[in-house]
This record gives sequence, structure tokens and C-alpha cells, in this order.
Amino acid sequence: MSRVLADIIKSKWRELVGTARTVWDELTVAELISCEGDAQKLANLIQERYEMTHEEAEKQVVSFFERSRTL
Repeated sequence: MSRVLADIIKSKWRELVGTARTVWDELTVAELISCEGDAQKLANLIQERYEMTHEEAEKQVVSFFERSRTL
């Protein structure tokens, strides 16, 4: 994932928390806010909560970030 995309997501993260919550409904709003739009923090949380590989969690995060860049 590009650094520019990561910076865009971090700057818009509070706006995207609601959308992220619909994608990962087992995560709380507080947990999502605490990730601060950091891809690795989010991937770690998703991996733990959804019991998937870190690679799969990262793929989901990158996909979400790419879809969300224009929201």
C-alpha cells in the first residue's frame, strides 16, 4: 500500500469508522477509533477477532483502504 494512501486514510479515519464498522461488525467503534487508521493496527485486530491469517487480514485492510480513498 502506498504511503500516500495510508496518509489519506489516517487523515479521514474518524469519518471512515462507521463504514469500517459495517465491514467488520465484530469490532467496536472504540476499537476502530483506537486504530487511528493505521493499517497494521487494524490488521492485527481483525486477525485476532476473526481468527484469520495476518496475510488475509492485511488484504482486507488494503482493499477497504483502496475503496475508501474517494469517500
